[in-house]
Formats: sequence, C-alpha cells, structure tokens
Amino acid sequence: MPLPTPFHPHTAPLCQSHDWRDWSGYLAASRYESASHEREYWAIRNSAALFDVSPLFKYEISGRDALRLVDRIMTRDLTRCRVGQVIYSPWCDEEGKLLDDGTIMRLAEQQFRITAAEPNLRWFQDVGYGLQAAVTDVSDEWAALALQGPKSGLILQEVVTGLDMGQLRYFGWGNGRMNNTDLILSRTGYTGDLGYELWLRPASAGQVWQALMAAGQRYNLLPAGLLALDMARIEAGFILNGVDYVPANHACTEAQKSSPYEAGLGWAVKLDGDDFIGKRALLAEQECDPRWRLVGFEIDWFELERLYRPFNLRPDVAERPANRTPLPLYHEGQQVGQATSHTFSPLLKKYTGLATVRSDYAQPHQQLNLVFPVEYSHQQAQVRVVPTPFFNPHRKRSLA
Repeated sequence: MPLPTPFHPHTAPLCQSHDWRDWSGYLAASRYESASHEREYWAIRNSAALFDVSPLFKYEISGRDALRLVDRIMTRDLTRCRVGQVIYSPWCDEEGKLLDDGTIMRLAEQQFRITAAEPNLRWFQDVGYGLQAAVTDVSDEWAALALQGPKSGLILQEVVTGLDMGQLRYFGWGNGRMNNTDLILSRTGYTGDLGYELWLRPASAGQVWQALMAAGQRYNLLPAGLLALDMARIEAGFILNGVDYVPANHACTEAQKSSPYEAGLGWAVKLDGDDFIGKRALLAEQECDPRWRLVGFEIDWFELERLYRPFNLRPDVAERPANRTPLPLYHEGQQVGQATSHTFSPLLKKYTGLATVRSDYAQPHQQLNLVFPVEYSHQQAQVRVVPTPFFNPHRKRSLA
C-alpha cells in the first residue's frame, strides 16, 4: 500500500476528487478538484501551482572522489557544474542506453545531490567501485515541493528570508529560511515555466506548506496534481521515464532501449570531456545517424473535426487528461514510429505530443498519420512534425 508523504496531512483534506495514484510507493494526488484538472493547469500558466514532489528519489554523493564519480555516471561534463548550480543530465549503461535522467545539485566542492525517477542506489555504488566516494540514499531525509508558475517568485519573495529570489538564476540554488525553517531552493521544475523547487526536512513540511498556501492566496495559488503536471511537461517538451523511453534495465528486448540521441537528449551528451559510462558506444553512434528520433507533433483542429464529423460529435480532446498510451504513426501505410505522450494544449489551442519516429521521417513539417481513437474506432489523423518545446516563455529564464 502506498505511503503518505510528509505533506499528506495537509494535501489530503484539499483533495476533493479522492483521486490518488502510486508514485514510487507514495500517495500522489492526480487532481485536487473533483470535476476537472483544468483549473490546476491554468494555475501553472497564469498564477502559481504547488506540487508535492517528495516521492522523487534523492541520492547524495560525497568524499574525495565525489566529482570523479558523478562525472563518470553522467553524460554531461560535471566538472563545469559550480557550487550553487544545478545541471540536468541523463545517464546510461555501458551500451549507451538510457537508464534514467534527473538533476544534479552541487552542494559543495565534493558533495552532490541527485534526483531521479527510478531507484539508482545500487548502480551509483557499482559505478563508484574503487573511488573514495560515498553514495547515500537520502530520499526519506528530504521532503520536496515544486512551486511553479509566473507568480511563484512573488510568493517566495514574501515568505523566504536570507535569499534574494529575484537574483536566483535559472538552474541555480541557494539557502533560505521560511518561518524559522531552513530550506534549499532551486530554480528548477518540470513545467517549462518560471518555477522553483523547495527541499526541506520532513518535520518542517506542515509549516512550509501552510506558509506558502497563505502567502499564495492573493496570487490565486492552487495545489495541483499529476494530471496538470503531465500536460505542462508535454507542452515544455520534457520526456518522462517509462513513457517516452524505456529504461534499459526494464527493457524486455534490445529494440525497446533508447540512447540519449534517440530520446532527444543528444544536446546533453558531452563527448569531449572525461570518460563516462556509455561514452564509447555513444561515440560510435555519433558517427552515424541513430535509427530513431524523438520529435514533437501537432494535429490541426480542423483535422480533428474531420475525424469526429462522421459520428456527429465534436472533438472532446479538450476535456481529456494527457494520454500516455502509445499510438502508431504511419507514412504511406508503413509504420514509422509511435506517439508516446500527447495532449490538447488549452493555452496553445492545439493537440500536441511527443513521438519516437524513424530518423528519415523526423524532419520538421513531415506529414504522418496517427492512429487516433474516436468513438470506439481507430481513425487516422494527419499530423505534422514540429520542433519542441511547444511552450517556452521568456520568464522561465529571466531575472526579476
């Protein structure tokens, strides 16, 4: 049975839907309002939304060789990560296939904290064999909140002391205090918008939650669940472990595995630095185009109306949650890929999604056909390959 997070005593009374799901063994709200997740989505884009992200796995690496170990694990060049900075990176097995992806926070010269979607303790320890570095699972030692949206910085400025929120740079972190509670605040998130993540001890969870909700009241802050988060991350073009790629250690066949190049993370592979796990395989892959590419796609509204018209129905996609069911993509009757995450974007007024397609069909403006379910039947919708992200506001990176 899933466990409650440190914030559960405060989130449970607000969850009118009683719609909970299992996130890494913890209870996580799918949505708070009983009718729809739509208001929570709009809070992300128009005001601010507060997410309980405590179920993320958290690992600390420290010791004389901590930097060597982290740099050996990650495909990014971690020697360029300064104290006070956060870096996003995937990591791979020896064959250059994705195991997971997450953020790395440099806490001190030889101390790092990694957040991950999957359990990685044994892998990190194995990679560090022979190095003077300790790998510790601190998942239960830190609770976490994500405050996301254009008003998130204004809310934090009212309640955080000891840190100038207006000067905290994108993918930076700093120490602050809230109601006599020590916090680490990072300007990171999974929505593609202005946002922050707060890392705190579980004993302080209640007072931090209440302080944020009270300060956020005049900014229309709402607690938000995973359904709204899923829509936002697709708009941002962010991939999801187990949905947009299969971790190599969970794959049943070689064909199910993906390299960073195939998953749209080639920009996060630095081959000119020191050696890392999977580098030789990725060097070989770089010399020839990967067979698959991750792309964005969109469906024109008039195309959706064409699909629904024979059934005397209007397209009902605007009311649906984001869809993680893989759907085949075709070109001239031949399957060339599959859509992995897709949703109607209320802000962009478009049906958008992420897909893995053969490299020769991954160029922008490429026309493909997506098998699209309509009224218990399978129709083929014309889709267009487009660049990601779909939504990338200036405020995400700008300073106040």
